[in-house]
Amino acid sequence: MTVSDAPQGASDNPPDYNPNPAPINLTIPSELAGLRLDQALQQLLPDYSRSRLQSWIKDKKIALDGRFVTPKQVVWGGESVRVEPELRPDETAFAPEDIALDIVYEDEVLLVVNKPAGLVVHPGSGNWQGTMLNALLHHAPQLAGIPRAGIVHRLDKDTSGLLVVAKTLTAQTDLVRQLQARSVKRDYLAVVQGIVARDGSVEAPLGRHPVQRIKMAVVRGGKPAVTHYTVLERFAYHTLIRCSLETGRTHQIRVHMQSIGHPLAADPVYGGRPLNLPPLLRGAVKALGRQALHAERLGLIHPVSGAPMEWQADVPADMAALIETLRHGKDSAVNVQEHPKGTDKEL
Repeated sequence: MTVSDAPQGASDNPPDYNPNPAPINLTIPSELAGLRLDQALQQLLPDYSRSRLQSWIKDKKIALDGRFVTPKQVVWGGESVRVEPELRPDETAFAPEDIALDIVYEDEVLLVVNKPAGLVVHPGSGNWQGTMLNALLHHAPQLAGIPRAGIVHRLDKDTSGLLVVAKTLTAQTDLVRQLQARSVKRDYLAVVQGIVARDGSVEAPLGRHPVQRIKMAVVRGGKPAVTHYTVLERFAYHTLIRCSLETGRTHQIRVHMQSIGHPLAADPVYGGRPLNLPPLLRGAVKALGRQALHAERLGLIHPVSGAPMEWQADVPADMAALIETLRHGKDSAVNVQEHPKGTDKEL
């Protein structure tokens, strides 16, 4: 359901949010005569660092007697100063923003969201605004009192699908414990390169790539990680699989499938060398523009009632279009039953 269809409980009119403090008006006292403007302001406004005051002066956020000057401007006392404080992006990251959410379920303690591809879950470097966290704070302002606005697990920016959010601290603690106990059910649909012969599992530790630090990799001494996969449908050059997580490491499915020679289709980071595909299929993969991964199913125990709950999110249109093209493209379909099924343990 969309936000407009969601159950009642969250405020429809969250309080106004002003990310920057109010302007400051002050007068330079005579005892600071002879100092540079930035030095004088450092003494008058000890809550702000000198480097920050200097940047505000350079960015014309500070005026001396109505004029914009340089940090080196000498003051003599009696001058009026107007300061318009401007917070850094990371300091305004937890601001509520009116961003649409596809809410699958909501009650007093839980909120399940079907995240679209392209939406960042949590603010971070390069993505301080416009995240799912900002949207959650607008939808349910009380989440400002919960660490990480109740988010207990994440999806990559370009992975779509289901996420659970806790609306109380008690619920968040319970969900974290369920994740640690590996009792939360998380199933993903993925299109991978190549023909996967049989069902299997990948049990391989994950950590930061030893050279490319923005990437993850299978590394000795990394954190334990287990992914189970089931073949759903084979095509001429790709395979549709369902991945079930025991653990939830960063980029786990993407790295694990790459490690056994079946990277996700259209994965810009872990995809490796693209396949030599016919034009129709090559165009379909390129059109997806993101890793072919969707968090399809989510199951957990309700923190209050103790009842088992499960949700499912349909494959989004972009990934569904890719699957249909792979399925109906010339010479593309290969029946699963033509291949023996089994369970491999692959490291």
